[in-house]
Amino acid sequence: MHMLTRQRKELLLARLHKDGQIVAKSLSEELGLSEDTIRRDLRELASEGLLQRVHGGALPASPAMGDFAQRQQISSDAKPAIARAAAAMIEPGQVIFVDGGTTAVQLARALPAELRCTVVTHSPSVAVELAGHPLVEVILIGGRLFKHSIVAMGPSALEAIAQIRTDIYFMGVCSLHPQSGISTGDFDEAGIKRAISNMAQRTVVLASPEKLDTASPYQIAPLSQVSAIVVNRDAPEALVAPYRDMGIAITRA
Repeated sequence: MHMLTRQRKELLLARLHKDGQIVAKSLSEELGLSEDTIRRDLRELASEGLLQRVHGGALPASPAMGDFAQRQQISSDAKPAIARAAAAMIEPGQVIFVDGGTTAVQLARALPAELRCTVVTHSPSVAVELAGHPLVEVILIGGRLFKHSIVAMGPSALEAIAQIRTDIYFMGVCSLHPQSGISTGDFDEAGIKRAISNMAQRTVVLASPEKLDTASPYQIAPLSQVSAIVVNRDAPEALVAPYRDMGIAITRA
């Protein structure tokens, strides 16, 4: 059976979706393809962030680990709703910190044209999005660009963050878990989010559905530091109940 590379890759992804894993050896026998061919396809798919290579095959990738362009595709329908609900929390005249990430850009887009406030951000994407907003004062924090999340990081960013008290920090996270708190896949990024949260009166976590009840290697903060979580309207009650039990306000978008 002669298959184009693209067809093979689509088949592999479909199988991964259906079975939750790929075992290269058994799939090669089933499809009559060499294991080398399948392994090469898996390597290429892994480099595109579409799966996680493991010994002997592949597993689904953590969705929040892809690059910015790929992450814009994830639950893209939930994100504008979450962003609108977050925007509605802002009072005129407040100083708010908007995180980097795909949901944060949507939040910037969702700010009403008549809202007057100050937005502090280390995300050039958010700053550019707000450049056209008539009444929002934008303070852009600079530093070394962390390309995975398109945010400024490093000592100069931390120093600037430590000098601005904010009313609300809208935090994007990789992972949110009742036991392990809020966490992310990069050590330095965890530190910078923690610093922003420490300077904010309230930390509001923007949690698109694929991030609930997952964990990443680096803890940002315990959940006691979180005032509210914005989730999409149809997030299962069983997923959000533990957070509500901790006294965190749950806003369904």
